[in-house]
Amino acid sequence: MRNWGVSRHRLVPPMRESALWGWLGPIAVAIFGGVLRFTDLGRPHAVVFDETYYVKDAYALLHYGAERATLGDSDNPVADKRLLAGDLDIFRQCADYDQCASYVAHPPLGKWMIAAGEWLFGMNPFGWRFAAALVGTLSILMLARVARRMTRSTLLGCFAGLLLALDGLHFVLSRTALLDIFLMFWVLAAFACLVVDRDRTRERLVDWYETSPLSPHGPYLGPRWWRIGAGVCLGAACAVKWSGVFFLVAFAVLSLLWDMGARRAIGLREPYRGAFSLDLPPAAAAFGAVPALAYVLSWTGWFVTDAGWGRGWEQATSSGPFFFVVDSVRSWLKYHFQVLGYHSGLDSYHPYMSEPWTWPVLFRPVSFHYPTGLPSSACGADACSQAVLGVGTPALWYGSILALFGCVAWWVAGRDWRAGAVPLAYAAGWLPWFYYAIAQDRTMYLFYMIPVVPFMVLAVTLMAGLLLGKEDAAPVRRASGAAAVGAFALIVLINFWWLHPVLSAETVTQAEWWARMLSGSWVSSAPK
Repeated sequence: MRNWGVSRHRLVPPMRESALWGWLGPIAVAIFGGVLRFTDLGRPHAVVFDETYYVKDAYALLHYGAERATLGDSDNPVADKRLLAGDLDIFRQCADYDQCASYVAHPPLGKWMIAAGEWLFGMNPFGWRFAAALVGTLSILMLARVARRMTRSTLLGCFAGLLLALDGLHFVLSRTALLDIFLMFWVLAAFACLVVDRDRTRERLVDWYETSPLSPHGPYLGPRWWRIGAGVCLGAACAVKWSGVFFLVAFAVLSLLWDMGARRAIGLREPYRGAFSLDLPPAAAAFGAVPALAYVLSWTGWFVTDAGWGRGWEQATSSGPFFFVVDSVRSWLKYHFQVLGYHSGLDSYHPYMSEPWTWPVLFRPVSFHYPTGLPSSACGADACSQAVLGVGTPALWYGSILALFGCVAWWVAGRDWRAGAVPLAYAAGWLPWFYYAIAQDRTMYLFYMIPVVPFMVLAVTLMAGLLLGKEDAAPVRRASGAAAVGAFALIVLINFWWLHPVLSAETVTQAEWWARMLSGSWVSSAPK
C-alpha cells in the first residue's frame, strides 16, 4: 500500500532561487578568489619549499614520460639555479637509462597537472604554479555550488566560496607547485559528485514510488553516473597522493548510508535489504574498480616508456607481449612496495614538522620561503623580510572548530544528513594521521590539512544557515542572524588581509613581519 504522505519536496527539497543567480553568484566569488591567486603568481622568483621536487619531476614527465634525476643535490641545487636563470639543461646524462631514473614517493597525476602549466606558459614560476592557481580557483566555484545544493541557498553558497577564497593555507597552496592542492581538488570534486548523486537517487526513488508497482525493498536505480564520477575523482585523488584512500573509504561508506536512508525515507519495508542487494554491488564497482582504473591510467607514462624507476624495460620486452604485461605489473607492484616502505619509515626531523592534534589550532605553520640578506632598500628600513608562510586564516580555523562541534550536536539531535557528512569527511582527512604520529612517529606538516579545509568551511556555512533561520522566521531573528554571519565574514576578511603580506612574499619591514607572527611557534628561529 502506498504511503501518499511521501513528499517529493521533503525527500528532494526544490531549489527555490534562480538557476542563473545560482551560477552567477558562485562564479563572481570564484573570480574574486582567482584574482587573489593569480596576481603576482610568479612571486617569489624562486623554487619554493618542495617545488624543488615536483617542478622538475613535472618537467621530466613532459620530456621522458617518467621522473628523471636532475643535476645537483640539496646542498648544491644546480638544477634549481639553472631553472631560475632560464637554463633548462637540468637533467643528468647517463649511458644507461636505469642510472637516470628518479625514485619518487608519490604517484604522477599531480605532477602531470603541474606539467600542463609548464607546457602552456614555460618553465618559470608562473608556469609551474599555474595549474595550482587554476584548481584552487575552480575549487572555490565548486564549493560554492556544493554548499548551495546542500543548503538550497545561493547566499550561503557564495558565503562558503568567499570563506574558502580567504583561507590562508588554501591561498598559499594555490600559489605553490606542491601536490596537496590537487589532492584537495579531487577530494572536493568527489564529494560534489556524491551530493548530486544523492539528489538524483532520491528523485528516481520518488518517480518509482509514484508510478510503478511497489516492492518491499525498492527498485534497482540503474547506472548512477555521478557516483561513477565520484569514483573517478577518488582514483585521481589517490593518483596525486596515497592519502586520498582515506576519503575513498569514508565516501564509500557515506554513499551507502545515504542509499539506506533514501530507501527508508520513501517508506519501504525492507530498505536495508534493498540497499545491500541493489545498491551495494554497483557501489563496489564505483568505489573499487573505477578508482583502481583511474589510478592505473595515471601511470601510463611509466608503463609505456623505459625511463621510469624500476621499470625493467629490457627484461619486460625480452619474451613477447604476455610476458611484457606480467613483468610490467610485477615491476610496478615492486615499486609500490618500495614506496610504502619509504612512507612507513619517514621519520627524519624537520624544523616545521608538527603533530596532527595541533593542526586545527595552527600551532606550527610551515615556512615555504624566507630568504636572508635582503637589502634595506627593499623596504626602506634597517631590516626587511619576504615570506611565504603556509598557515590558515586563524579566524576561520578557530571558528570552524566550534562549527564542527555544532554539526555533531545537530546530527545527534536531528540526524540531519549534512551535519553528519561534513564531520565525517573532516575526520577522514584528519584522524588517520594520528596513527602515523603515534605508531610510526612520522614526519608530518600542517598543510596535510588542506583536503579538509572545504569541509571546515561547510561546517561554518551550515551553522551560518542555522543562525539565519528559515525564510519564514521572524524578521528580528533573520536580521540578527544576518548580522552575526556578516560580522564573521568581515572578521575573516580582515584577518586574511592582515596576513596577506606574509602569505604572498610581499617585501615588508621585519617589524611588520614580526607583528604577523601570532605565536612563537610560527617561526623556527627568529631572524637576526
